[in-house]
Amino acid sequence: MLISAPRVITADAGHQIFVPGYVVLAGGRVTGASPGPPPRVPDIALPSGTLLPGFVDLQVNGYYGENFQNANAEGWAKVVGRIPETGTTALLPTFITAPLSELGAALRTVSGFIPELTTGARVLGVHAEGPFISPTRKGAHNGAWITDPTPAAVDELIAAGQGVLRLVTLAPERDGAMAAIARLTDAGVMVSVGHSDATARQVAQAAGRGARMVTHLFNAQRPLHHREPGVVGQALTDPRLTSGLITDLRHVAPEACVLAFHAAPRRICSVTDAAASAGMPPGRYLLGGEPVEMPPGEGAPPVRADGTLAGSALRMDAGVANMVAAGIGLDEAVAAATRVPADLVGRPDLGRIAPGAAADLAWLGDDLRTRATWIGGELVYTRPGNGLRGMPAGADGGLD
Repeated sequence: MLISAPRVITADAGHQIFVPGYVVLAGGRVTGASPGPPPRVPDIALPSGTLLPGFVDLQVNGYYGENFQNANAEGWAKVVGRIPETGTTALLPTFITAPLSELGAALRTVSGFIPELTTGARVLGVHAEGPFISPTRKGAHNGAWITDPTPAAVDELIAAGQGVLRLVTLAPERDGAMAAIARLTDAGVMVSVGHSDATARQVAQAAGRGARMVTHLFNAQRPLHHREPGVVGQALTDPRLTSGLITDLRHVAPEACVLAFHAAPRRICSVTDAAASAGMPPGRYLLGGEPVEMPPGEGAPPVRADGTLAGSALRMDAGVANMVAAGIGLDEAVAAATRVPADLVGRPDLGRIAPGAAADLAWLGDDLRTRATWIGGELVYTRPGNGLRGMPAGADGGLD
């Protein structure tokens, strides 16, 4: 299948932008991408906008009224089936701090049905955000459930998450954290520094033990100070670390987002930190089994009863648009939502348009909102009225 577009962003090495360009797909993979007019009549000719890789979101608590941590198989299927509406084609469902036994039970439960989720966005594993975090930087997490990463606790989490646990956020200043980072890394679980009051030196030590990420940069962590750079300062200057950034412009001001992109080029990955309220009307929802309130207002994040921000209502395509509005180049904003997170979790077959990569694509309109999404070369979502030419019979309408 050949798809042409007024603009193609490959997000591959070199940040190539083709104006115009085309992509060739076969067997669920990209077989080629080139600038200029296509060599034959395209199967699908996109009349406007940009064709780019599908988004990869490494922090998603829930969406469409479902909280991953408590949802059953049907709830998971609902979210992964609908989230391509936002351009997202791969994600890490995220569990926040809970009693260790409950986290273990949840991990064991989802490991039984994740392999059966064969339609919709790719589930890359589970992100456990806690419980080994700082009570002074807990954000919306329940402080009563925070605990030290003892060898027994870490082994319990690894055993429960066998085959599905992909990422753990912890505070490296906690007792036993350095050994825990090494143990998790040896078990094939990536470690991210987050919800942490660590000094810059402690964050550097964590990177030395194997930590490779910082969770939601600027939020729930020791801030930058000119005499103690803290988590933020180390994250922005340490080439071993890539930082997640909630790009809703509510969690982090536009100027701080621009600072992060400029200070750490190719080491910022956009995340939504979306909660169950994302994609839903204002009202009460759950995050980590506890209530959050989704206030009225476009893009307003949910909050706990005390006003603490509790996840977001962000779409990945909106996050890219927000970064462009803040002053980040479109190609750089797209890479932060595609190739950078894909590479971080060891999936070089995702997040780029390049020969051999999975044919996971998103078409964004000139307003940078998702108009169509393909996963493995199959059209899984299209906005009604797109007017795509050459679309397989019956495909129009997608999941709307």
